[in-house]
Amino acid sequence: MVTGQRGRPRSFDRDAALDAAMRLFWERGYEATSIADLTRELGIGAPSLYAAFGDKRTLFDEVVAAYGARYADFAAVALTEEPSAGAAVRRILREAAAIYTDPAHPKGCMVLSAAVNTASDEVAEALRQRREAGLALFESRIRADVAAGALPAGTDACGLARYVAAVLQGMSQQSRDGAGRKEMEALAEAAMAAWPR
Repeated sequence: MVTGQRGRPRSFDRDAALDAAMRLFWERGYEATSIADLTRELGIGAPSLYAAFGDKRTLFDEVVAAYGARYADFAAVALTEEPSAGAAVRRILREAAAIYTDPAHPKGCMVLSAAVNTASDEVAEALRQRREAGLALFESRIRADVAAGALPAGTDACGLARYVAAVLQGMSQQSRDGAGRKEMEALAEAAMAAWPR
């Protein structure tokens, strides 16, 4: 975004530009967001965009990092703060219901949405690695609970972690399809009914 007052040189607000780019990528995905879309939304020319962020892929990587810090770290925080994996997952699903349906920004999870709409192998792989890192966090916490006796000894930590990831992915898509917060919260409660006791 370019800002400024009459008589003063216009300045580039990098944070506002990242926000605008994030909204575009979140709404449309990586592939469907063009350089022309970005320059129009950010209010700058292509040379200024390249000077500020490099190419589209580099800008997207920066947007994904900003998105993670602002909207997606709730899962890692809950896994650290809650006394058990079950309590953490319940909190994560409820927070996802709120975040994925918040009218202040596009619906769902940007990382999941962008992954569906890309033909770039590099982008798809980078997003897959982010999802795999999240999956590893879930699995690690579940394994710790099994070792501590907080979950049954035969619990399949990998399978349970994938179940949680699948529920989150489904919630993201359901919210993009129009499901509201109450519906997502009900889905979260139904998902927790399958949690091992």
